[in-house]
Formats: sequence, C-alpha cells, structure tokens
Amino acid sequence: MAITDRDRLNPEGLRYAQAVAETKSFSAAARAYGVTQPALSNGIAKLEERLGGKLFDRSPRGVTQTAFGARILPLIERALVALDAVAAEARRLTEPGEQKIRMGLSPLIGSHLVARVFSMVQGLPEPRDLVLREANMQDLRACLLAGQLDIILIPAVAAMPRFEHRVIDVEPIVVVTRESEGNTPLELEEAGEEQFILVPDTCGLTTFTMQLFQAHEMPLRAYPGEAAGYQVLEDWTKLGLGSAMVPRSKLTSPDVPHRPLMDAGRPVEISFEAVWSTDSPLAADLLRLADSLAVAR
Repeated sequence: MAITDRDRLNPEGLRYAQAVAETKSFSAAARAYGVTQPALSNGIAKLEERLGGKLFDRSPRGVTQTAFGARILPLIERALVALDAVAAEARRLTEPGEQKIRMGLSPLIGSHLVARVFSMVQGLPEPRDLVLREANMQDLRACLLAGQLDIILIPAVAAMPRFEHRVIDVEPIVVVTRESEGNTPLELEEAGEEQFILVPDTCGLTTFTMQLFQAHEMPLRAYPGEAAGYQVLEDWTKLGLGSAMVPRSKLTSPDVPHRPLMDAGRPVEISFEAVWSTDSPLAADLLRLADSLAVAR
C-alpha cells in the first residue's frame, strides 16, 4: 500500500510533543526549542491531526496527557531515540577524522571563560581545533538541535530537554548606577525600588533578571525603552534613565560606577552551563571539556 503525505509524521512535530511531555508546558517547551509558542502549538496540532487523536489536555492547572497521549507518547520517545541514533551513527561513519569542536556562545559569556575553553581543548586526549560562533540563544539552541553545533555555552535560564547539561561557571551580578557609591553592596530588596534598563531577550540576561524578581515575588520596574547592548546600558545609566544589571565581566571598565548585588548578604550570581548531545560523535570529548570547565570554576 502506498504511503501518502498524510501518513508521514513530521519529526519536528514529534520533538515538540516530546518536549511538552517532558516540561508539562507548551511555553516551556517552546523556549527550550527556541521557537514561538504558536509555532510549537501548530506543529503539535498537525501531528494530532495525522495521528487521529489529541495528545494533551490544557487547563488552568497545566498540561496533562490524554489517555490517547499516554499510549502514543512513549512510542514517540522511542522513535526519536532511534532517529537520533541513526544520525549519530551516520556522522560517526562519515566523519571519523573530524578535528573540530563547533562551539556556540551567548554574548553573555565572558572572555575569561572563552580563554579557559581554548586552553582546555588543547589538553584533550586528542587536541582539536575550536570553531566559535556567537549568536543569540534561540539560534544557538536551533543549531544544536540541527547538529550544526557540537556544544553551546549559555546562561542556565531555560531547560533543553534530552540534552546533557553541566554548570561550568558562576559570576557575580552587579548593578550599574549613575554615580559611584564606593561599590557598596546593594541588597535585592533595595534594588526593587530601582528602574532597570533591559536589553533584548536574546542573550539570557533579561530572562535571568525577570526570573530573579519573580523568584522573590518582587515587581520588576523596567524602563519602557530597550538598550541594544551592554555599552548602551552604561551610557543610558549615565543619563539617569535607570540602573542596569549585568555580570561583572561585562563592565567595560572597573571604574564604571556599580554595586555588587546581594540577597540577604549573599552575592547574587548567574550560572552558565555547557549543553551538548550525548549522541554526538564527540560526546566523550565534550563531557571531558565540560567537566574540566566545571572543576576549574
């Protein structure tokens, strides 16, 4: 019997469904895969149409699997594992002499961490070339999913289902202010009274800032405009438009007026993680690299 287009299942839709099953949230799954929620919802709707039944029920209490979904989703998971194994084995067979590690970086990653990576790559059992690509987090996730990058270094602000994670660095957060106050610490509760200038939510900094305030059930007073980068944050702070929250390594100079951000006397820190696939032909070296970075921090 001939297989029609209607019988074919889109792997992208299968991956979307798997992500929702793991995160129990359409919005969290969309963030993990670097797509918009409407795009993810549309992909799952098309999958459900082809399968002939609903996989999920949505309610104010969250997302739950239907009885149909509870039977189908384990099959989807096994199918994706097999599909990824095919791709990984093909790469292993066709690229046995590959010497490059393709690494993606969020713009929030500091130069000190990049220098550490270069040193440790040379210390692998088989030294490899390191090819870097800096991009926003959505592009980095998409490239990792597509196999165009081997590993990405990003702020630990959003989960990526079915990928290996390792926290490799933590960095203190400082609040850039208009005038120098002797770098005296600023408690988070006091910072809640400030107006903060934000950057586009592409590097992970704005997500971190919003999550920090949400975790403490504090409203975030945001400047109605948006800065394009960290230098602009400092410039606008000098103009009195508000304060800015950045990792300490992103200060253009130690002389920039800033205050360490504290939470009940403890420094507020942002974590950075390495993310890679265990199906990668370079998985063993990527694990060694991530573990070395984690120890060195």
